[in-house]
Amino acid sequence: MPMMTEVEARPEEVGQILLKVQDDLRQLREKLTQSDGTINITDLESALARTEEGLQQRTEQVINQYNNQIQTLSHSDATGFNYGNVALETTWDLKAQTKTPDVQTIAGNQYLTREKLRQPKPPGTLLPKRQSMQIGGPTPGQQSKHMLTLRHVLNPQSKDNRQTLNDNFNIQLPLIPQKPDHKPYSKPLMGSTIEPLAVLPRANRVDPQLAPPPISEDDARKGILSLLERGLIPAAAQLTLDPSPVRQKMAPLHDPKVKTKPPQQSEMNPRLAGIKLDIIAKQASDADSVTNVPVVPPHPSSAGGSTHTRTPSAKTRATSASVPVIKTPATVKTYEIALQPLDHYYGPPPTTPASGDIKQLSHRFAIQNGKVRETSSDIVTIMKYLEKMLADYIVPIAFINGDKLADLSLEFELEQPPTYDDLLTCVVNRDDVESLMRRPGRRYKGPNGREVAATHIQASWRMFRDRSQYLEYRRRKWAAGVIAISWIMHIKMAKVRLQLKTARDDHLEGFRRRAKKFAMSWDRIKNSQRVIIHLPSLGLSQEIRDSIHEFGIRQNTQMARLCDIRDPNVDVIFISPVPLSEETRQYYSKLLGLKAAIDSGNVEDQDETMSERYKIITPDAIKSFPTHRMCLSTLLKYSPRTMTRIKHLIKGREAYIVSSVPHKDDLAIADMLDVPILSPEPEVAHLYSTKSGCKRIFASANVEVPPSEYDVYSLGQLHECLAQLVTENLLVTRWLFKLDDEFDGRGIAYCDISKHLPCYNWALKECRRYGEKWSKKWAQEAAYIKIHAEIPDVLAEHAMPVHTELYPTWEKFLDAFLSQGGVIEACPPSDSITTLTVDMLIEPNGKYNILSLGDQIHAETPFSCWGVSIPQSSVEPETLNTACNKVAEACKSRGIIGYFAIDFVTFIDSKNMEQKLWALDLSLHYSDSLAMFQLMSYVSNGRLDIQTHEFHVPKPQQEHRPRRRRLAGQAAEQPPNTNRFGVMSTQLLHTNLAVVHYSVFFQMCRAHGIGYDIKEKQGSVFTLIDSFNRERLGMLTIGDNLQGALATFARNLSVIHQEISAPNMQGQTNFKNAIEDVEGILGTTIQNAEEADDEEP
Repeated sequence: MPMMTEVEARPEEVGQILLKVQDDLRQLREKLTQSDGTINITDLESALARTEEGLQQRTEQVINQYNNQIQTLSHSDATGFNYGNVALETTWDLKAQTKTPDVQTIAGNQYLTREKLRQPKPPGTLLPKRQSMQIGGPTPGQQSKHMLTLRHVLNPQSKDNRQTLNDNFNIQLPLIPQKPDHKPYSKPLMGSTIEPLAVLPRANRVDPQLAPPPISEDDARKGILSLLERGLIPAAAQLTLDPSPVRQKMAPLHDPKVKTKPPQQSEMNPRLAGIKLDIIAKQASDADSVTNVPVVPPHPSSAGGSTHTRTPSAKTRATSASVPVIKTPATVKTYEIALQPLDHYYGPPPTTPASGDIKQLSHRFAIQNGKVRETSSDIVTIMKYLEKMLADYIVPIAFINGDKLADLSLEFELEQPPTYDDLLTCVVNRDDVESLMRRPGRRYKGPNGREVAATHIQASWRMFRDRSQYLEYRRRKWAAGVIAISWIMHIKMAKVRLQLKTARDDHLEGFRRRAKKFAMSWDRIKNSQRVIIHLPSLGLSQEIRDSIHEFGIRQNTQMARLCDIRDPNVDVIFISPVPLSEETRQYYSKLLGLKAAIDSGNVEDQDETMSERYKIITPDAIKSFPTHRMCLSTLLKYSPRTMTRIKHLIKGREAYIVSSVPHKDDLAIADMLDVPILSPEPEVAHLYSTKSGCKRIFASANVEVPPSEYDVYSLGQLHECLAQLVTENLLVTRWLFKLDDEFDGRGIAYCDISKHLPCYNWALKECRRYGEKWSKKWAQEAAYIKIHAEIPDVLAEHAMPVHTELYPTWEKFLDAFLSQGGVIEACPPSDSITTLTVDMLIEPNGKYNILSLGDQIHAETPFSCWGVSIPQSSVEPETLNTACNKVAEACKSRGIIGYFAIDFVTFIDSKNMEQKLWALDLSLHYSDSLAMFQLMSYVSNGRLDIQTHEFHVPKPQQEHRPRRRRLAGQAAEQPPNTNRFGVMSTQLLHTNLAVVHYSVFFQMCRAHGIGYDIKEKQGSVFTLIDSFNRERLGMLTIGDNLQGALATFARNLSVIHQEISAPNMQGQTNFKNAIEDVEGILGTTIQNAEEADDEEP
């Protein structure tokens, strides 16, 4: 009979012993079948004994190989199992057609058949005595049941897998809940499944200063993150959790002696000879351990002394206390470790794979000097990669985790080759191996190192060369692209510039052509039906427009231009720079409708047809450019629908444009509408509206101007000119510096030279010493040199800009002064100074006349005009008229037409106590004071007498009364006073007006007696400028004398300020400064009136 178990001594093939035993049993069965049909019990016993002995030898060999210290007992020394009486199956002899006797003898013992045992026994009969039988191995039935149990254990998909592991190995697998199959609903249910959570109220989101809402308990249960996301807790809030979720705890420190302590050895079970051992690699990289696997209990129906077997458990890992672990000392590197056998590295039984694949038992092995010490056929491919990597880097020895390597082989079986990082995950001593691989030049010490190094050097050089060439190519390509794009843009911009220049030249040529025609037909046009297109556009430079707050409102201060409809031949089209509310339109409709009542003196006589003679149009491009500070002309140019509407309104009628500060787009609008403009060319207007340009006009007009120098563009020129002016005019204490291109007195700085110049007193002595010869240059030379040396320090320390919000320091102002140029001008050497404004018109045919004259009122600074009082009462009419006519003649000689304003200053000279009149500034545009004067003329129906500078209104119509005889001594009845004085301003600012609607505002004024008397032609009139914010407005007061008009104006400001302001008012206003200046002017006028009364005989 052949040997039943012929297995090799390799420990990793222990799992195949049962398969060979099963094969031997199958051969035995076939041999018995081929015999004469009888069973030789002796042969069977001997065969089973040899099988048991072979299994015992192999088992002991495996145990000795894995643990050389523990020896198992032999099978002969083990205690047998007494099975007692066993019922044997009845067998038939097919040839003799007989069955076995009821009592059979096996190994000297008698056994009863199953049929015999099943026969009933008489009462009192004793059962036969149980006898023990020693069988050399498990019966075929036990083997079959054992194999069935193995199949259940190794097949996780089997329904008996969980129960078998629990019964045989006491392993409770976790329950994996199965997702129930949800049947699709016939109709989906829509809607929210949770209640809405509270969020931060809208008022708190708009105004963060409001107190946050309280947090309810339900909201607090949602957590801090939910409160932050919903805004109930501010995002910048500093949160402190009490108690803190992070707690400090002392880290446990293990005794270092435990690490080197030898492991304890466990006693072996005397029945360990019947245990099946499974070997698997442990997944941890620092220690290996083995756990005791429970023994499979015998099946109740199995017979004979069967051995106890072990099967693989699911995901079971050994502990270090059960089996000794051999560790590598931490101080010894991988390449210093002596080559040792890895038989002691074994692990627990294989885990139950979740995918149902049965993976062969793996083990740990070592790769020494690039060669695997133990081969494995299923991971040959991935092992070649490991061998090559370790051989290339000359790694002396590396310990490989077989499980991870098997997993890696499955992962990269059909994919791209694994990387070094992937391969290093399978190395147990990865730190040591990786430290070797990271050493510089390690790769080139292995096989073919010189060739690899040469290849790397060549590849690096080629990469450097190719990359340098590629970068140079990219740089050249980029440069070529930039040059090409720049050239294309240059060509396109040149074409656009050429087109714009051509278009502007065409516009200018058309403007000149229409201006000649306009001048020839002006006498006819001004006496016939015509349409005036008022375009209050401030065509300033972009920098100035950007620095003006609420630029649109600033352009809308001339709403009083609508009063040109006073002439029955004039219709007005007013282009509004801001949208107007319906309430504002209704106000102007009622105000302009009072024309008939003003003429007749009867309030009931109101003309409702006046609203048909004017149109207020807003360009539709305002909404398209809300943040661009464009002038009104530009906005109108880009409003095609508005232009079309204006064309329809002026079609077939005489029309012309009256602009404000001329701009190039004015010419484009005039060209589109084919109408002339009553203004000079934009370039001419800009040239002579500068501070240096107006000095040229005044010099050619031969009018008296303050000592000054203009066209100053360098710092040296500034110091030289100022030193010369100070030397020639030592009595002037303050000097002004004005920017050329600024607007409305904004670009002005001053310096009190006499107070801070160290040599000033010495220069005065020199002036007195030379007397009348001081005007000679040789007399001033010494003083000039000394003053010129001290001027720079004085300016740097004591010069101060007027508008600090635009130019905070003298350095900022000086940079702007030198960049655009300016003038140096003397401030009048007097404590009482009066500034005048004269508005004039040069008609297209060359005639010029004075339209209005007024004394300026200052509120914010003494260098900017806040309001005027008309007519002026500071200078003799003849003197002022002469100076104005000279300036107008000089402007006419330079081709200037249209409206312009001249600023004068008058004071008493301290030398000869004579009144002087200096020309200060020239503005070639329609001014705010002229617009308010038109309103004054409209509501009073008055006329300004240019010769006497008096404003007269028509006499009121008196009822016819019978004459009465005048008694003796009774004074004659005085005629009614027709003189009127007006105080006006368009710069009223009060931020609290925004909270008061216009209807409430006028009711408040009516309650305090602020109104206009149509019959007496006295009272107050307002101009609404800002329709939506309502922070700015204009006001006009008319009285029969200057003191009364000033007092009414100041009283109105005081009443309005008290009504809309609180004691702790927070806002911006210029009412207080205006009231102070008006009260100062009022005191001066009262003093002058008293002096005039004293001089009369």
